[in-house]
Amino acid sequence: MKPLFPLLLLLLPSHAETKPMRFDFGTSRVAAETIGVEASMNYSKERGYGFEIGHAPTTTDRGGDAWGGDFLTAEGGFCFSVDLPEGNYDVEVTLGDSKGTSDTTIKSESRRLMLENITTAQGEQVVRKFTANIRTPEIEDGSRVGLKPREKDYLHWDQKLTLEFNGPRPCVAGVVITPAPEATTVFLLGDSTVTDQPYEPWNSWGQMLPRFFKPGIAVANYAESGESIRSSLSARRVKKVLSLAKKGDYVFIQFGHNDMKSKQPDALATYESDLTAMVKDIQGKGATAVLVTSMERKGGVHKDTLAGYPDAVRRVAKSTEATLIDLHPMSRKLYQALGANLDAAFQDGTHHNNFGSYEIAKCIVEGIRSGFPELAKHLVDDVKPFDPAKPDDPSSFRMAQSPMKDPTKPDGD
Repeated sequence: MKPLFPLLLLLLPSHAETKPMRFDFGTSRVAAETIGVEASMNYSKERGYGFEIGHAPTTTDRGGDAWGGDFLTAEGGFCFSVDLPEGNYDVEVTLGDSKGTSDTTIKSESRRLMLENITTAQGEQVVRKFTANIRTPEIEDGSRVGLKPREKDYLHWDQKLTLEFNGPRPCVAGVVITPAPEATTVFLLGDSTVTDQPYEPWNSWGQMLPRFFKPGIAVANYAESGESIRSSLSARRVKKVLSLAKKGDYVFIQFGHNDMKSKQPDALATYESDLTAMVKDIQGKGATAVLVTSMERKGGVHKDTLAGYPDAVRRVAKSTEATLIDLHPMSRKLYQALGANLDAAFQDGTHHNNFGSYEIAKCIVEGIRSGFPELAKHLVDDVKPFDPAKPDDPSSFRMAQSPMKDPTKPDGD
């Protein structure tokens, strides 16, 4: 088949354009003014889009409307990628089977949860929308984020948007991608307990957070495993965020697990000083700095494992008038309430699995609800108040497993 890359180039956005890109999934029957995407179209740079990673999708054609009458599906997850410039994008998906049922979970980039368990009844189709962020290491002054060797292959640092369609029976009829330069960005800075963990079974609250926001809010996760404040400053992760943050954006900061390993006698004072300077820099950009105390480790159910670092965060919040989400005590309350089910939330002594990170993300959402009324207006309607003392039952938790798997432990502990 002749590549459609020239057509795609006409539809790719520049910084000044907002023309949607419409991808019609299924057979060669293509809706008007769309790019037809058949199951055999693997990603290539020449084409500029296509399928990669996971299982190969299959085609079902029910006849009728060219946009909704045919769709692609694959049990176990399949990924569709599109070359795009850095930025925020509204993504609209048409899901369902005109003659059957469907159950779809959508993640973006490195397993960021966007839509969870979207089910359609027999013969029903629905349209759902979310806002996704993509980024590159380049900084506007010509410098670059100093990536670790393992990061260079991560989906969240390449020049494309990757969408993962997963669940018991994902049925995807079409995808519309539109630049969203006016979207509010929620930036995240932190360590392995915040980052977008690229592989199952590891997971962090930062990659669960997008699921809780309506379209118009994009979560840009700049956290990375093994990072401290000092290493994030040195790698220019903080500089990258500061180069992009604008008035109305938010920057959530959670460090401590790795900072406390420093043997320097002034380590805690340096941490507090660096955190104070970071908050002031963010506030100077007109963005809102949000300080998050680190969650406890698995061994912190009854004793503090984080020394004086949560207290340092609380002091910085007070001195800079930054709003605090005090995750540290919330996490302990959560772990105590899990009791004999505590192991169900952890993959090791520090890092969470899907269930654990989902519960921690709910704690963060409660902090947003109580501390940030303007941002809380953008929480999805199905988010109910969450009490860490009354966690969800892990035996009833259901999350589609991504096809990307690696048991290797992330950096940090």
